Amino acid sequence: MLRHGRRQPVEGFTALMSTPPPFRVAMTADFCDAAGQPKYRDIGLDVFDTHRHIVHGAFAEHRARIGADQVGDAQGVVVLTAAVTAESVSHAGELLVMARFGVGYDSVDVDACTRAHVLVTIARGAVDRPVAEATVGWMIALGHHLRVKDQLVRTGQWDARSRHMGRELRERTLGVIGLGGIARKLLELLRPFGMNPPLAYDPALPPGAFAVAGTRSVDLETLLRHSDFVSLHCPLNEQTRGLIGAHELAWMRPDAYLITTARGGIVNEDALFDALREGRIAGAALDCFEEEPVTTPHRFGTLDNVLLAPHSIAWTDELFRDIGRSACQVMVDLSQGRRPAGVLNPEVFDSPEFQAKWRRHTHAP
Repeated sequence: MLRHGRRQPVEGFTALMSTPPPFRVAMTADFCDAAGQPKYRDIGLDVFDTHRHIVHGAFAEHRARIGADQVGDAQGVVVLTAAVTAESVSHAGELLVMARFGVGYDSVDVDACTRAHVLVTIARGAVDRPVAEATVGWMIALGHHLRVKDQLVRTGQWDARSRHMGRELRERTLGVIGLGGIARKLLELLRPFGMNPPLAYDPALPPGAFAVAGTRSVDLETLLRHSDFVSLHCPLNEQTRGLIGAHELAWMRPDAYLITTARGGIVNEDALFDALREGRIAGAALDCFEEEPVTTPHRFGTLDNVLLAPHSIAWTDELFRDIGRSACQVMVDLSQGRRPAGVLNPEVFDSPEFQAKWRRHTHAP
């Protein structure tokens, strides 16, 4: 994770004699364990191997919200779970970018970063395959009652198996809410399974995008009424917060399943718990929750028709490698005067203040 395998606090980087000065990259401390050692096998730091002008290290401590004192004189920060607030960038005189280690950015105050002349980037595309693959796995696990059948063997209830007949993906209908890169990859992976033509709800997309993805655009009610599996792949924002509540769950069929790998807050958990407990829908798979982290047993864990994961169902070595390479490439590009991919607030490039500090930290390729 860190150069020489040791934590290098960003506060107080040793000044190096070079012109321009080294391009300093900080990483939030949650990439390390309590002893300062890497928690993950590969987060793409090999991207920096041939760029000796880039110096990288981790914050000395983890905070729920990044402090301005932690940012210090860094040009870039790679952010895992910490929130980025207005205070985080309140003294961002030399900071060029906050790079989210992922694609969600509801924990980042993008407007505050824009006002502070700081770019915000996400690892667009890096998560598509692993999240889509995990969703396929969950669809199969739900349809085949994997959790219940596992328990039958563990508790010696072999003869109860005939009461838990499963359902194949064949001739079932998938409805996706949000037709971004993850949902499109999911549709691609599901093509060999012989499912019905998929449905999609995404009011932000132009009509032509649905046919290109091989799906049909419908309103939310139509999707929920006619889907065997409903999979959420939309961001959390003011338009999607509470999108699936009691009213919407009532549109779903009693043999339908809800899957969310998006963000907590899109689904009303009280309404979903009641619908699951009362058998008004067949089951659900949840990777995200209204309150995270979940550090005590969650009420959904009392239900046999629910699969749960701690916002990590898609975490794989390949996922972290690819996200890390994307975030590190952002730093390389900026350090060499190129516009990086995945920028959420490109208007920052027009800022004279940003342009001035970018020039100060640009190294010739």
